[in-house]
Amino acid sequence: MDFTRYDQKLEFILRNAARIFAEKSYHSTSMRDISRATGVSLAGLYHYCKSKEELLFLIQDNCFGRVIERLELRLANITDPIEKLRIFIHNHLAFFAANMAEMKVLSHEAESLAGDLRVRVSDRKENYTRVAREILNEVQQSRPEANSQVDLTVATYALFGMMNWIYNWYNPNGKLAVNELVDNVTRLYLTGFVNGTQESAAEWSNAPRAEGLSVWRGPGDKNATA
Repeated sequence: MDFTRYDQKLEFILRNAARIFAEKSYHSTSMRDISRATGVSLAGLYHYCKSKEELLFLIQDNCFGRVIERLELRLANITDPIEKLRIFIHNHLAFFAANMAEMKVLSHEAESLAGDLRVRVSDRKENYTRVAREILNEVQQSRPEANSQVDLTVATYALFGMMNWIYNWYNPNGKLAVNELVDNVTRLYLTGFVNGTQESAAEWSNAPRAEGLSVWRGPGDKNATA
């Protein structure tokens, strides 16, 4: 599908809206705030979306859509459960490390949508969680002696808890590179803090370097053409 000038402008608005929602919270942000940040008039904003709630929906829907699409492509020919889990963790962390504002919005504003928009995002989230649970079930079935007593629901949400909290402390421009973050979280989750110290870092570093991970397809410049 062609990426039109309309699409570019909409992404520009959504990218800035995500940043402001992350900084101020959704409920503390007005359409006028977004208008000032983007240089798009209020009338112009309503040309691209019906409401502030629709902006929030589009941000969340785009995030889940992109991360799931990337995951499906990377898992297409993978059969080993452990490798699937490594890819899932790498895909999630690398994607959201490149989209920290959007990650914060997903985590903090999960309950801010209502009606059909909320249902549609919830369906996306449930499908994504189901994929994680299915992978963990495969891992558990392949290594029953190691983790047969671990509840799958606990394991699934513990994994998301580890990954989704990074927006509170991780700096993508800091001393810890994204792939180092992925290596550490993967090792912690798969082997634990104590046993993980015995593992070689090289074992966890087979995932390809991820580039161009922004949730948005257009360039990340400050301005966009109308």
